[in-house]
Amino acid sequence: MWFRNLLLYRFSQTIPFSEAELITALDERPSRPCGSQDTHTLGWTTPFGKHSENRVQVAQGYWLIALRKEERILPGSVVRDGLAEKVDEIEARDGRKVYKKERDTLKDELVMSLLPRAFTRTQTTLACIAPQEGWIAIDSASSKRAEDLLSLLRECTGSLPVRPLNVKIAPAACMTDWVKTGQAPEGLIIGDECELRDTSEDGGVIRCKRQDLASDEIQQHLTVGKQVSQLSLQWQEKLAFSLDDKLTVKRLKFEDLLRDEADDQASDDMAAELDASFNIMAKTLSELIPSLTAALGGEETPQGI
Repeated sequence: MWFRNLLLYRFSQTIPFSEAELITALDERPSRPCGSQDTHTLGWTTPFGKHSENRVQVAQGYWLIALRKEERILPGSVVRDGLAEKVDEIEARDGRKVYKKERDTLKDELVMSLLPRAFTRTQTTLACIAPQEGWIAIDSASSKRAEDLLSLLRECTGSLPVRPLNVKIAPAACMTDWVKTGQAPEGLIIGDECELRDTSEDGGVIRCKRQDLASDEIQQHLTVGKQVSQLSLQWQEKLAFSLDDKLTVKRLKFEDLLRDEADDQASDDMAAELDASFNIMAKTLSELIPSLTAALGGEETPQGI
């Protein structure tokens, strides 16, 4: 149940739907398997899988939703080889060249003929909505997966005024300063992993693991102008994660203290255990997000919002 990544979004105005309206909207667009001619399908599923019946899980004012994507896997090499074979056949039979417009038509026909036999795979993307605090946290490091979820949520609810969470000081500038000085803002502890990036157009990247970031070697890279583009951090002995220069939180790990608390609240019932985990996770994120934005100079709000 615990999120492993975070992409953070801020509502730019009061959330335009209620809990009941969200439940109704998601129920009208359930997930479904791919049809024979579908390249993919998107729909809402239950956040706890077989351990829940509702498409919106509610705990202490937080909402958990789950997007399910099923897509057919059609390797590009299979399409290219099949298309090349068809083009060769036509050119040999008719004694003429097959040009781009016809090739595109042949490719579309080939894809449609192959789709019913293609394997499928599914992905589930979770999102936590805090309507009172005005943010959405998506459990993914992929902007594409996040946009799939937000786009379908916007389509189902009719309105979703959100934007990526922005801060006043660039994360790379803050993280570089933290590593240079060996000090992070209160509540944060610098870990032993980082990514150093040259700021020039074709600059290189150095990835450090299990390194003393205060060492002369690391400091020398910073002295010559490299910036910290990703940094491992700990927060209040509750979370460990890696923060990058786009404000993406990766490799998020909830420490044993929180997991033990969830175990203490749960019974032997798996649904109760998942609900307790979600409750503690949501409350922890509600503390982390303002703390992290404060460490990065505060939240940047576009003018007019």
